[in-house]
Amino acid sequence: MRRFTVILLLLSSLAFVPGTVSQTPDTDQSVMATLWYQKSGELRALCYQAYNLAEMRVNEYLSHPDSGAQPAVIFDIDETLLDNSPSEALNIIEGKPYTSDRWKAWTDRASARALPGAVDFCRFLARNDVELIYLSNRSNTEILTTMKNLQDLNFPYADRNHLYMKAETSDKESRRNIIEKKYYVILLVGDNLADFDEIFEDRSVNLGFHAVDSLREEFGKKFIILPNPMYGGWTKPLYGSQKGFSSQELADLRRGLLRTE
Repeated sequence: MRRFTVILLLLSSLAFVPGTVSQTPDTDQSVMATLWYQKSGELRALCYQAYNLAEMRVNEYLSHPDSGAQPAVIFDIDETLLDNSPSEALNIIEGKPYTSDRWKAWTDRASARALPGAVDFCRFLARNDVELIYLSNRSNTEILTTMKNLQDLNFPYADRNHLYMKAETSDKESRRNIIEKKYYVILLVGDNLADFDEIFEDRSVNLGFHAVDSLREEFGKKFIILPNPMYGGWTKPLYGSQKGFSSQELADLRRGLLRTE
């Protein structure tokens, strides 16, 4: 019996040695992030907090408007207004990575739910004659299903005139410039730093921390950020320019990046 116990302990210890973990789909690394997104009260609280703060900022502007232009708020869509975590969950369960085809199969369903507080805030804007601009990196081929999803959830201004989709590049700066020529932008709301300013597009230096620090005064004032631990631009500098990692190599790389002090 003692010998059997020792063998079990040895086998268990191998799970913590890089390169010896039994192979599992790389999508399994997203389980906890996706569960947190779907099951935690903290996610709901952070969404309410973001939209409560956003409403305060808009009310401040409306009480003392300092521009003659039509006021507007620019929104990202995914993980800002719409909850696409079921798509992440499906990737995990099927052990298949994100692809544009798998993503479009999800958006074609037009069944994403609204994040807590999102619809109420957007309807507050519409009641106060503040335009909503949807600035998304969904492709133009997804515009009809995106409009349907937003309309079904009672988001206002969900039409072609207010949706700016990705045409050639995921960099949103050129589209933001077009919008800012037409409107006075009170706020930008998103889940990814690149939703706010082009300075965040390149995070190869210090993970973009210096860029965040340089604009620290804008967060909570001009930039309203929502939580998204599942995916985003923050993951790109972790892996650098190297590609073709196996699931095990990716797992070892992630462990090696953890800070313990």
